[in-house]
Amino acid sequence: MNLVDSHSHLFLEEFADDLPVVMERARQAGVSHIFMPNIDNGTVKSMLDVCTAYAGYCFPMLGLHPTSVDAGYRDELRVMSEYLKDGHPFVAIGEIGLDLYWDKTFIKEQLEAFDIQLRWALELDLPVVIHCREAFDHIYKVLQRYKGTALRGILHSFTGTAEDAERILEFSGFLIGINGVVTFKKSALPQVLCHVPLERLVLETDSPYLAPVPKRGTRNESSYLLYTLQKVADIYGQSSEKVAQITAENALKLFGRLE
Repeated sequence: MNLVDSHSHLFLEEFADDLPVVMERARQAGVSHIFMPNIDNGTVKSMLDVCTAYAGYCFPMLGLHPTSVDAGYRDELRVMSEYLKDGHPFVAIGEIGLDLYWDKTFIKEQLEAFDIQLRWALELDLPVVIHCREAFDHIYKVLQRYKGTALRGILHSFTGTAEDAERILEFSGFLIGINGVVTFKKSALPQVLCHVPLERLVLETDSPYLAPVPKRGTRNESSYLLYTLQKVADIYGQSSEKVAQITAENALKLFGRLE
């Protein structure tokens, strides 16, 4: 069984003491690829170091996370754009988007940074990985401007309604990312996923965050993707092997890694 973790931050300090063991557990769980979204300029080096150490297994993305956007976001993006010159190793632009949960102070700047990075993705023919928290209508409005373009990507850590899912599925190049939240007792995702074809789904952990039941409340890691897989398989009435295969192919095709 091949599993793909389409969104994991294993380069963060939470894994500094035992990363090799964490990676081995992921391999033993059947995880064949781990895709790593960036946060800001302060995490690029650590992410690239991990992806170099685990070349062919871990793959980096470049983006400015919306919670890192402030008044100086243009300077941050200017530095980041230097990494995207010829020969860059990045497989996507991410994670980018909007987060209005913690603070709405820089909503204008978040929207501008989001749009700039969407244009990077189009210019470089790369997919995007979108963070959306308490901001779905804003995200949808921005994406509407790109209908008819080659823009494609993942709406990461989806927790929206069936209507939200339906609106994302309007964009043929977009997939929905499902993580441990689907296992939570009060999650509405099992009902929402009844409206989402398996061919439009990818699995993720968002490590070290959002560990699935029965690991909820602990540090998440890529091997825990098995718990999310089992829950999704139950929802769709399919075998774990079938769901793993389809979601892995969805992710690898998007990231240009399908052999």
